[in-house]
Amino acid sequence: MKTKPKSTAKDAYKTIAEYEKPYVDLIGFVPPRIKHRLRLGKDCDPEVLDMVEAIRMKAMYPASMDTKTAQLILFGLLLSHLAPASEYHGRAAVRAGATKDELHDVAGLAFLFRGLPAFNLGAELINKIFDEAPAK
Repeated sequence: MKTKPKSTAKDAYKTIAEYEKPYVDLIGFVPPRIKHRLRLGKDCDPEVLDMVEAIRMKAMYPASMDTKTAQLILFGLLLSHLAPASEYHGRAAVRAGATKDELHDVAGLAFLFRGLPAFNLGAELINKIFDEAPAK
């Protein structure tokens, strides 16, 4: 069995802090699962980590739409899968200027294809996000 050649030295890639920065900029923090994925990728295969993060950055910021719109779409997609990560994209949408009404409307769209569980999760997350929002 052939073994694959080792890629470039691990220190040739970004630091964990450099990988974490786009998450902090977008959401305000790095979600726990992301922290684990970044750490493991850096330890085991920084080349794959670098490729994954490059693709993620390209897809997360499509040229045809603003960040708020992309994050609202991701919030709705993830709500329709009842995915916990929908919270992070809801938070990112708010940081990008989305309103409570916009998030509610997106939760209503998720309801059309996933039903009351998606709408309930959306309501829980939207309330959580806005209940924690700093006073203006």
